[in-house]
Amino acid sequence: MGEFITIDVDFSKCTGINACGGCVRVCPVNIFDKEGNSPSITAENEDECTLCDLCKRACTPSAITIHKRYEAC
Repeated sequence: MGEFITIDVDFSKCTGINACGGCVRVCPVNIFDKEGNSPSITAENEDECTLCDLCKRACTPSAITIHKRYEAC
């Protein structure tokens, strides 16, 4: 979990890297781990997120949520 940003992947919606993989392909800061078929978050890179939303737009099943931990909910 990042200090400022938390990125969640809803695996009940995610179709996997082999079927989609959009999040892995478009992330400019390599937050997503490419090993296996399910995208996981590389914890050390999570706070490097630039909030560009490219991963969310590339995720056709809408399985990605980005939480800004520094904002009130």
